[in-house]
Amino acid sequence: MEYALLIYGDEKAWASRDEDQIRENNARHERFATMLAERDAMRGGKELALAGSATTLRHQGDDVSITDGPFAETTEVLGGFYLIEAPDLDAAMALAKALPELVVEIRPIVPMRESGS
Repeated sequence: MEYALLIYGDEKAWASRDEDQIRENNARHERFATMLAERDAMRGGKELALAGSATTLRHQGDDVSITDGPFAETTEVLGGFYLIEAPDLDAAMALAKALPELVVEIRPIVPMRESGS
């Protein structure tokens, strides 16, 4: 089963890191990604641009409103994700514990249904 490991954090804290802290964080993520690859659990992942670069579409009936920025104002924003393969939630949690981030949401991926065509 596939799971998304969603990484949340405070962009102000991320922005305040010095070059050594950034290099160390990148090295921790490289080690984590290598561990996933060695276990054939890595399916993908990316760092996301800052939340301020987001565009949010909100549908209300036939109307669509467009706003700059994320949907909600919050200090913790989605900063990136890993897409992993794990046999069950317990295995996904075991992998996520090795992720070098303070807040990680683990979310199962819903398989796409056949369209029938």
